Amino acid sequence: MRILVMSDIHANYTALEAVLRDAGKVDETWCLGDLVGYGPDPNAVVEEVQDIPNLICLLGNHDVGVIGKMPLETFNGDARRSLMHHEKVLTATNLEYMRSLPSTIKVRGEATLAHGSPRDPLWEYILNSLTARLNFDHFETPWCFVGHSHIQCIFILNPETDQISLDQTKPDTTIQLRPKMILNPGSVGQPRDRDPRAAYAIYDTEARSWTPRRVEYNIPEVQQRIREFKLPEKHALRIAEGW
Repeated sequence: MRILVMSDIHANYTALEAVLRDAGKVDETWCLGDLVGYGPDPNAVVEEVQDIPNLICLLGNHDVGVIGKMPLETFNGDARRSLMHHEKVLTATNLEYMRSLPSTIKVRGEATLAHGSPRDPLWEYILNSLTARLNFDHFETPWCFVGHSHIQCIFILNPETDQISLDQTKPDTTIQLRPKMILNPGSVGQPRDRDPRAAYAIYDTEARSWTPRRVEYNIPEVQQRIREFKLPEKHALRIAEGW
């Protein structure tokens, strides 16, 4: 199967549309969470995601916050301002849909899916080899797909040397999967790896391969909507620079 793996859309509908167009026909779509937060289009994103066929979607920490299962005081000031706005504008139907999504890990074939990490699905960032090492014992599948950090990357555990390597993956360069790996498709709506293009990945279950992808989208259009809704200026600036 050809599977679209994406994460951290963060209410950026324009970026989501670009990813769905660029990915083309897929057999399934796996979304690793954070539909909302930061961006200007929470309703449009949730409605678009609901319409994706053969979808698996997890909750991210921002999603859990907006549906009232986590205090908004948990988030920093700018993130909290955006979530407070999203709380007000999200429709009852979209909130109900989000409440139906799981906040725990999910296993699909040879892959474990988590928003943050298999050890702490909502909050833990896997940003370095130490944190990766602590998580390799928390999934039994050959590989694990995570989001949350907004960085397109891969952690590889070498069973012979017991060493862990971290690589920032290159767009359109296919990786042959092998046990054990933790892979991040990056962020659709707010990349933080200095590449502002929307990020995602294609997972081929038969070839056992992972292909990171990037696609350009109309960033000024999204910045304009962020400013129209008087959301934090920081969120408008960072999507143009990828930080």
